[in-house]
Amino acid sequence: MADPTWDPAQYLRHAGHRARPFTDLLARVPDLPADPPRIADLGCGPGNLTALLAARWPTARVTGYDNSPQMLQRARAGHAHAGRLTFAHADVRTWTPGEPYDLILSNATLQWIPGHADRFAGWLAGLAPGGTLAFQVPGNFDAPSHRLLRGLEASPRWRDRLAGTLRHTDAVLTPGAYLDRLTGLGCTADVWETTYLHLLTGEDPVLDWVKGTALRPVLTALADDPPAARAFEDEYRDALREAYPPGPHGTPFPFRRVFAVARKGW
Repeated sequence: MADPTWDPAQYLRHAGHRARPFTDLLARVPDLPADPPRIADLGCGPGNLTALLAARWPTARVTGYDNSPQMLQRARAGHAHAGRLTFAHADVRTWTPGEPYDLILSNATLQWIPGHADRFAGWLAGLAPGGTLAFQVPGNFDAPSHRLLRGLEASPRWRDRLAGTLRHTDAVLTPGAYLDRLTGLGCTADVWETTYLHLLTGEDPVLDWVKGTALRPVLTALADDPPAARAFEDEYRDALREAYPPGPHGTPFPFRRVFAVARKGW
């Protein structure tokens, strides 16, 4: 699967809903061992949530890492503060801590990294004693939004063009598997899951949501053929309308997420 091209403006159209899991994760992060602390945000995207790390730990040196030029440009334009909150290019698939960190955090990124749990040992080794690894990943790969998308990818019309484009149900582990991995590496781990019931508004709001995330690989693969991209989007829109009918106050969009906060021993 090729890296998708990201659209910060589209991603931020649902910034309020997307921020909720981040703040819920952040609320469970314990006190950090150093003052000032060193913090890494892996897959920082447009930087709006990375800025919340700097707000919680005002003396910290916070670096947001991402491999999307579009996201980094948006982050640097809106949130960078020299010497305290900075953004740098890095591929989470290969990133290793170059110095001791007090917190390594990743929000809604690791689902894009095959075998990401195999990276935990190296990241934990880069934490200072008493430091924390915290992450949140979507747990909704069995939801209609994703099943319908994979079904279209595999349909006769699209399978030759899009085979292997999308992630599958094994993109994330179960909460129990994350707990086993992290405690097996000697951490004190807190793992949980939450299903948010987002109430989306506007025309075709679920399609608008996934155009910022899950649909990006398809849009990237079809970027050189705008009529095909529109045709795929039209098919997907029709399926989403049936799966997520609007109610009197908006369109309910259940979204399950998995969280983990693992603290390294002293």
